[in-house]
Amino acid sequence: PILPNQECDPHDRLNPFRIWLFIVLIVGLSLAGYVLYQFFGEEAGTLLSGVLGGLVSSTATTVSFARQAATVPDRVGPGALVIMIASTILYVRVLILVAAVAAGQWLAIGLPLVVMFVACALICVIGLRWEHQHPARMPPPANPAALKSALILGALYAVISFAIAVGKARFGTTGIYTVAGISGLTDVDAITLSTAQLANGGELAASTAWRAILLASLANLVFKAGLVAWLGGRGLLRQVAVLFGLAFAAGGALMWFWPW
Repeated sequence: PILPNQECDPHDRLNPFRIWLFIVLIVGLSLAGYVLYQFFGEEAGTLLSGVLGGLVSSTATTVSFARQAATVPDRVGPGALVIMIASTILYVRVLILVAAVAAGQWLAIGLPLVVMFVACALICVIGLRWEHQHPARMPPPANPAALKSALILGALYAVISFAIAVGKARFGTTGIYTVAGISGLTDVDAITLSTAQLANGGELAASTAWRAILLASLANLVFKAGLVAWLGGRGLLRQVAVLFGLAFAAGGALMWFWPW
């Protein structure tokens, strides 16, 4: 409440009150997963570990299970599935964020992302049917409400919001997709909030907004695959590559065939 509720940059993108409001929203989603973990603990099975990990942070979940797989070979199969499930739950987070900041455009932005979620969920179901190894054990997640994480998140959202405004002004849609692809490597929440807000204000077409979000999510898969290759070893990378490859195919088909 004490932050100024007005834009403070030439492109009218940086509103301190709104930036912190978005931080509270994102941290709240992560905190919900963190609280659920306190009830279920590390004994949560493969499916629940992936769901909780996706609610807290799919990237942090990828790091945790990649490290597990590197030291315990039996965890390779479950680890790959947990990483895929967490990456699927990412779309649930995205849909919640879109509903929170662009309720009037939710159907136009959200419907293609629902289709992507369903496609990834089917991939997870197939993986679960094939997986017969020991259930995964979820490592304790970091506290998502830590002030340092919140400040980093706010700074990232502000930078991406400003970059989108500049990219749109100078390069049009190409600039937006470029920012989405780069920012999505490490975070999808910020680009989701930025593009959904623009679409809700009529400054960006809904078709461009959801494609930017989807592009960011696919870029995020690339980043996670790199983490797996670095931390988890070849066995985990092979399984994750198959699962992510199917997700990539679904995302590419959606972007190409969904009507503008």
